[in-house]
Amino acid sequence: MAEGLRSRRPSPPSGAEGAGPGPQAIAFPIVGIGASAGGLEALDEFLKHLPPNSGMAFVVVQHLDPNRPGMLVELLQRATLMKVVRATDKLKLRPDHVYVIPPNKDMSILRGTLFLFPPADPPGRRLPIDFFFKALAEDRREGAVGIIFSGMGSDGAQGVRAIRERGGLVLVESPASARFDSMPQSAIEEGVADRVAPPAALASEIVELVQKALGRSLVEPRLTDHDRSAFAKICILLRDRTGHDFSLYKKSTVYRRIERRIGIHGLGSLSAYLRHLAENPQEVKFLFQELLIGVTSFFRDPEAWRELREEVFPALFASRPGGGPLRAWVAACSTGEEAYTLAMTFREALHQAQPEGSYSLQIFATDLDPEAVGKARRGFFSARAVAELSPERLSAWFRAEGSGFRIRREIREMIVFAVQDVIQDPPFIHLDLLACRNLLIYLAPELQKRLMPLFHYSLNPGGHLLLGSAESIGNASDLFTPHPGKSRLFRRQAASFFPERALFPLHVPLLRESLRKSAMSTPSINLQALADQVLLQRFAPASVLASASGDILYVSGRTGKYLEPAMGKANWNVFAMAREGLRAELPLAFQKAVGGKGPVLLRGLKVETDGGTQIVDVTVQELESPDALQGMVMIVFSDQAAALASESRPRRKAASATESRVVDLELELKGRMEDLQILREEMQSSQEELKAANEELQSTNEELQSLNEELQTVNAEQQAKVDELSTTNNDMQNLLDATDVATLFLDEQLNVRRFTTGATRLFKLIPGDVGRPITDIVNDLDYPDLAGDALEVLRTRASCEKELRSRGGKTWHSVRILPYRTPQSASAGVVVSFTDISRAKALEAELRGQVKDQKKALPAPSK
Repeated sequence: MAEGLRSRRPSPPSGAEGAGPGPQAIAFPIVGIGASAGGLEALDEFLKHLPPNSGMAFVVVQHLDPNRPGMLVELLQRATLMKVVRATDKLKLRPDHVYVIPPNKDMSILRGTLFLFPPADPPGRRLPIDFFFKALAEDRREGAVGIIFSGMGSDGAQGVRAIRERGGLVLVESPASARFDSMPQSAIEEGVADRVAPPAALASEIVELVQKALGRSLVEPRLTDHDRSAFAKICILLRDRTGHDFSLYKKSTVYRRIERRIGIHGLGSLSAYLRHLAENPQEVKFLFQELLIGVTSFFRDPEAWRELREEVFPALFASRPGGGPLRAWVAACSTGEEAYTLAMTFREALHQAQPEGSYSLQIFATDLDPEAVGKARRGFFSARAVAELSPERLSAWFRAEGSGFRIRREIREMIVFAVQDVIQDPPFIHLDLLACRNLLIYLAPELQKRLMPLFHYSLNPGGHLLLGSAESIGNASDLFTPHPGKSRLFRRQAASFFPERALFPLHVPLLRESLRKSAMSTPSINLQALADQVLLQRFAPASVLASASGDILYVSGRTGKYLEPAMGKANWNVFAMAREGLRAELPLAFQKAVGGKGPVLLRGLKVETDGGTQIVDVTVQELESPDALQGMVMIVFSDQAAALASESRPRRKAASATESRVVDLELELKGRMEDLQILREEMQSSQEELKAANEELQSTNEELQSLNEELQTVNAEQQAKVDELSTTNNDMQNLLDATDVATLFLDEQLNVRRFTTGATRLFKLIPGDVGRPITDIVNDLDYPDLAGDALEVLRTRASCEKELRSRGGKTWHSVRILPYRTPQSASAGVVVSFTDISRAKALEAELRGQVKDQKKALPAPSK
């Protein structure tokens, strides 16, 4: 299929003569005014109420007759004290001036200088307001103001959207005051209007609106600690009310949008806006929509789509010579233009490459904005939205419908639209292509860094990532390699990759976390209070609370007789601190207690203390309650006899018995330690196997989770289709009832398919008669040939019309039988309508009687 891209309007060169300084050097805002039919009255009223020293420049773009010189400059000069001039090429703008576009010209702006071009489009397809407003948005950004007045069509709607996306101000005339409300209504439907009011009201408010909404945004402010706190609370309020965390976005972007709302409401600070936001839930919705404003169009950045069509898709076809399905994900799809562009590009690539196998592409298109997703699902676009498409593409992939164009079924069925937050919701996986254009530029660098592994995980080996023209992969060069060419195409590398690098939801520590830490964090466990509670209830003697590995967590009572710090580096492990007499027995008892179902008791241990030998009973028990102490171990020491320090010379026999006991214990300990080492090795091996199995289960779980997400999106898509079908069915039923014409719908076997309320006056029909032959239904008409005529219409596909009288002769009806046709032009039954013509027949009879009487009254002709 030929690309057939229509030539675009030229843009002024960056170094054009007379271009002047950059936008930062121009301190005054520039106001673009778009008007069409009926716009002269609105312009006149606006300028009459506008102060002559507003400090702004005004550029009027109106739909003018290309063959007439026009008198708009002279007419507008009567309404204002500002100087009104006709725009010329390379004219540098000055404040407190009004500039008017000349006839048969397109106008652009660069660095505060106007440039004129011959129109690129034929009459009827020109959109000069959109063209200028888009250039104004790029040139002035936050310093741009767009106003839409009365006019027919939708020119200017895309332009004000571009102005709003760059942080400018959008004002629209109230449709009630406009002579022709099509242009204002189209701009309002874009959802970007900051103020909707009559021209006089806009003129009286524009200076204040511009100063408050734009003045502070031209320079990045330095936030105080108080403002930073208010800013974080606004993000928290947005998250609580909408479920989306905008603190993960670039702070400067979010701040500019908040500043705009502050200016619109005439508030003085972030704190004041925070109070306004908390007290007005509707404002949360407005701010949310403000943050979601996105600009998209069909085949934006044509070079990227050319590379997809001529290089990426052919490479994917070559990697699967037998054919098969391909999968793609368009993240942040907005109103669907890029998702449909991808589908069209795939079809064009198929037509161009003509591979041997059979290939299909399943596209998942997601966005955060439910309204944008709903619009994308409908697949209907205005004439202005498809204005940049070539005639070949327009005719190939769209069909005209009403005032716009609807995407064709073969393209629409390739895409599943769904609401999704790429930051919090599970990603789509096993993808061959992932397009995420112009989203990363709004996200914080740390979040961008965490998204790259997620995209890498979502793509198949050799898959491709498509980013916006101002975006890059950052430090993820180990995950992606750039595709040769100028577009932002990247190929997935087979890098060493671990699932934990692609966890979701994505989260980075932010200001809001530290702000809420003191109020929202989970209270820390008070080990002392919990341990004291257990000791008082069950033990009371000196004791220690240790972890499962023997590390001391809490000490109760005087434990110096049983434990002492070991020499060298501080070591708070109970085994290292145990005194002589406990060192051999305590580890064995500890191991028995851990994992056991009861306490382990050691009786009559002789512990060497600083004052002599102490006989001690030791109880070791793993705790099961309370929950906070579960898994920890309590060691309790109980003295059973007085100190034996007075025994200055112990008997040799006792000493020999003690030495023998020590040897036995050492041998037992050595055997236990060997068994323990073997057990540890076995446990380590089991842990490694369990870890591998857990990783496999985790991967499977993520795949199932993504599959479930896809099924949910498909279900949502089907539900939307069902709702649309139900609405259409209701509309059709109400239309039939409103006509009050008796109508019967019969299938090919002349069975009743549907009937209107009026039909029940002629036929004895009830809802249960649907599906019954019409010949079985009793009627009041003297029409025995109804079935025969209906069959004849089915055979010939030609209509049949007759006039019939009711059986009682009281009424007359005109009967018309037409074939029931489907969109495929096939006949699927007949439609029989009955129109009451009794009044006409009565008038006809009355008229005939009058004529007959007049003939009788005439004198007989002479012989």
